[in-house]
Amino acid sequence: MLNFTKKNKTMSRINFFRIAIAGFFIIASSNSFSQLLLTTPHVDSRLYLGKGKNQALIVGLGGSEGGNAWASEYWKKTRDQFIEKGYAFLAIAYFGAKGTPDTLDRISIENVHNAIAEAAKNSQVDKNRIAIVGGSRGADLALLLGSYYKDIKCVVAIVASNVTFPGNTNHFTTSTWTWKNKELPFVPVNEEAVPFLMKGDLRGTFEMMLKDSIAEEKAIIKVENIKGPVFLISATKDEICPSTPMAEKMIARLKNNNFNYYNEHIAIEGGHTAPLKHFDVIFTFLEKHFPVK
Repeated sequence: MLNFTKKNKTMSRINFFRIAIAGFFIIASSNSFSQLLLTTPHVDSRLYLGKGKNQALIVGLGGSEGGNAWASEYWKKTRDQFIEKGYAFLAIAYFGAKGTPDTLDRISIENVHNAIAEAAKNSQVDKNRIAIVGGSRGADLALLLGSYYKDIKCVVAIVASNVTFPGNTNHFTTSTWTWKNKELPFVPVNEEAVPFLMKGDLRGTFEMMLKDSIAEEKAIIKVENIKGPVFLISATKDEICPSTPMAEKMIARLKNNNFNYYNEHIAIEGGHTAPLKHFDVIFTFLEKHFPVK
């Protein structure tokens, strides 16, 4: 004989959990955004989407810390701000994460662009409107991607270099970046730079390296080839690299090459990470020069 009382209690519990679970997903979908882990060789790619169609894509690139900084909890608030404003957001790790190179050395520019192209295939993303926001070495990569690929329509580079430097190895004899399986020319560590390097003065090291004007010219990032607005943010007391003088050189290069798009440089008072506290100026720039449609 069936125990209908017990069965009814059981069904009540099941229905309660169904309602609770359904409620959870309704709450989650109304207060968060969809996240997709993309299959992109040698690159860790996480695409965050809002609810709209034809979302302009912002690509986030971290620096020499490695890993997928923009997918971290630390940057969630800022990442979410982009999505709340109507952008899709692609967080990329190009080294130091699972399935990516271990070291910031001879990183393939094509692999990173392939990841961006994969994200742009999403039906909610406007493949014709792609911007990159990069910091430190990620800013260098952002400028390189913009200079090599016509589908990048806007670049925001935070404490960027105007040239390619050596990869982060013990010997400093290889380039940070490659293109079509060939290393990009880089500014080498010269004799003048060694004493600064030995005492841990990174800014002094880079300043001495940049005295090699011939190497600098060979390793220059051709920012004039970027097909859209460029926003450079430097740090006046940068202890890592001379980001303000390098940004000034890039602005001068754009002017000398009759760059057709809007370009701007803002120098933030403080050290290497100080500009990261001023994303308000980045949002203002994007609203004016890479707005959500």
